[in-house]
Amino acid sequence: MIWLAGLVAPLCVIIAAIVAAIVSGAVAAFIVLALGMLGVIALHLRGLSRLAQWASGDLDAPVPEASGPWGKAFSLIHRRARARTAVQRDLAHTIARFQSAAEAIPDGMIVLDAQNRIRWANRRAQRQLAVSPQSDIGAPLANLMREPAFVRYLDGGDFDEAVVVPSPREAGVTLSMQLVPFGVAEKLLICRDITQLETVARMRRDFIANVSHELKTPLTVVSGFVETMQDLDLDDNQRKRYLALMQEQAKSMRHLVADLLALSTLESEQYGIAETTFAVAPLVGALLADAHALSGGVHDISAAQVEAAEVTGSRDEIASAFGNLVSNAIRYTPPRGRIMLGFRVDDDGSGVFSVQDSGIGIAPEHIPRLTERFYRVDRSRSRATGGTGLGLAIVKHVLLRHQATLEIDSIAGSGSTFSVRLPASRVRRVVLPDAEAVPLSQSPSNERASDTR
Repeated sequence: MIWLAGLVAPLCVIIAAIVAAIVSGAVAAFIVLALGMLGVIALHLRGLSRLAQWASGDLDAPVPEASGPWGKAFSLIHRRARARTAVQRDLAHTIARFQSAAEAIPDGMIVLDAQNRIRWANRRAQRQLAVSPQSDIGAPLANLMREPAFVRYLDGGDFDEAVVVPSPREAGVTLSMQLVPFGVAEKLLICRDITQLETVARMRRDFIANVSHELKTPLTVVSGFVETMQDLDLDDNQRKRYLALMQEQAKSMRHLVADLLALSTLESEQYGIAETTFAVAPLVGALLADAHALSGGVHDISAAQVEAAEVTGSRDEIASAFGNLVSNAIRYTPPRGRIMLGFRVDDDGSGVFSVQDSGIGIAPEHIPRLTERFYRVDRSRSRATGGTGLGLAIVKHVLLRHQATLEIDSIAGSGSTFSVRLPASRVRRVVLPDAEAVPLSQSPSNERASDTR
């Protein structure tokens, strides 16, 4: 034990004093005793000095060495320091693993102290809230998030639900933020980008509102004519006229329901693609014949640069998508305007079907939203053309099922070019003899195209 080691030196001094008293008398014994005790005191003062110097130095400073009782004491301290270092190493490893896991989480995470000051933030949170690890650590969170709704949430103390706020850094980005208390008085702020979810929710709300609106108008017309025919005594001409108008509105509703069912089928994972390999030229010819019939001879419609090729996919779906693009061009091109259909195979092997028109064109801000359901650039003009507003939405889903893309090049007032790019894996160029022309079938198609602009 350490106290027994501490008695060794005093006992040696006492024994030496007793021997000196026997040999030389009491004066010699006193001198030996005094000098011995001074030596013991000096030994302990030296140990205390080393201990104080070590305790006041760096935390990582080595434990001093000594002999005697101080050597044993320093040995025990050294053992405790090693244990503390091991605990710190394990703790640092745990913190590093926590930070690594927090960095892997797709949400932003910020650790706050009791005063809501930032102690740590992962990289996602740094990007979402513009947190600088050099200057913002230790700063109040309210300095970065000044949105009134979040400030009220932070001061309210009720963190059971998240608060939805716009991003302070990126316009158009919506964040869901929730505080989770942990430890004694710390909090974990979780930031989640819900822009896509909000967009989907908005589209769902708009979809329900648009369907209700699209059905309400023809239903109102039909019910009004029914009441009129019930209440009034009409002649044959009036009755025929009212019935024709009712039939027209019923046809509009039938087309809307058909397009909604088509979209539902295209979006459902239960319906696979009935793939076949078919020639492109006869399909373009059928679309050309349908275009002439829909135009009624008021447009200059032609097909140029139709390369001989075969496509693998659902012919019905692809014909429906191409037909929607053609019918849109006819509906939005003024009389005597020009419309040109084409199909080419690019150097990378991809096939491109294009519809070019000299119509009214589309402003750049509308192009990204054209494939949304019921999105209309000009609602009054679109309704006059008789479309359902689902045509390009159908096109988008058909192309997604065929790994294809839609490219739109348009200038307001100068016409548009809609191009469908099919992947090279679905296109095969056909080499024909020089004397053989690409056949363009003129047989009418039963595909019905719809409008979306």
